[in-house]
Amino acid sequence: MLETAILIAMALIILALVLNIWRVVIGPDVTDRILALDTLYINSIALLLLLGIYMSSSAYFEAALLIAMIGFIGTIALCKYLLRGDIIE
Repeated sequence: MLETAILIAMALIILALVLNIWRVVIGPDVTDRILALDTLYINSIALLLLLGIYMSSSAYFEAALLIAMIGFIGTIALCKYLLRGDIIE
């Protein structure tokens, strides 16, 4: 029963990833694209966590942690670039 729930959740998260990619490609504004990219990071983290539970492996949890750190830094850098036009002062 748990495996079925995990597979359904993985399918829904993959659908969310596809919709996020669609918003990144055709987003009407740069801020919409940054928000979609941030949501893409979060959905990929959720997918990796579900895959780690399904496969009973801790390597997926470490990969999810790395993606979370890179996603946070990337979002901060893109926002600073939009606000100031320069990332490093």
